[in-house]
Amino acid sequence: MTDETSEQHKARMREMQKSQARRQRELTDPERGLVLVHTGDGKGKSSSAFGVMARALGWDKKIAVVQFIKGKWKTGEKNFFARFPDAIDWHVMGEGFTWDTQDRARDIEAAEKALATAAGLIASGKYDLVVLDEIHIALRYDYLRVDAVIAALESRGDTAVILTGRDAPQALMDYADTVTEMTEVKHAYHGGIRAQQGIDF
Repeated sequence: MTDETSEQHKARMREMQKSQARRQRELTDPERGLVLVHTGDGKGKSSSAFGVMARALGWDKKIAVVQFIKGKWKTGEKNFFARFPDAIDWHVMGEGFTWDTQDRARDIEAAEKALATAAGLIASGKYDLVVLDEIHIALRYDYLRVDAVIAALESRGDTAVILTGRDAPQALMDYADTVTEMTEVKHAYHGGIRAQQGIDF
């Protein structure tokens, strides 16, 4: 608690309101789709992207998703977004986590096919938002080159693109408009608790 009076508080909020209004007037529209990077070792990178998808659906936007790693794993988000077949095109391109496939050549081939699909979706002009889920994992293992990913992003026009996964390369973060790093403070998995349906997948 502070000793601020009601009138002092009102005056301070009024100044803050003016400052915010000035800032809003200074902002510009980039006239191109934004690139957002969700990275870090904490939970929530893909979940945050799916939250943006829900927001976009609220504005009747057209969306595409390309999943690079998760393979055929059944998830609640895919089940949910399947209810919007006219608004979302969902592409599961990965074959699972790299420790499952144990075949580097096959993983590289799958990642390159996923990027080719993503590049086509981004360049098509048909989508307001494209989510490249877990693409940073493919970059981390050198299944893809970061310059090839950036080249695909260059053709985006008005399409916004979200890229998710741990260990986003610095070049991609430098290129992006918005970068969010999820930081793990505590995780149930490290406490011996298995992934929970509806919470973790």
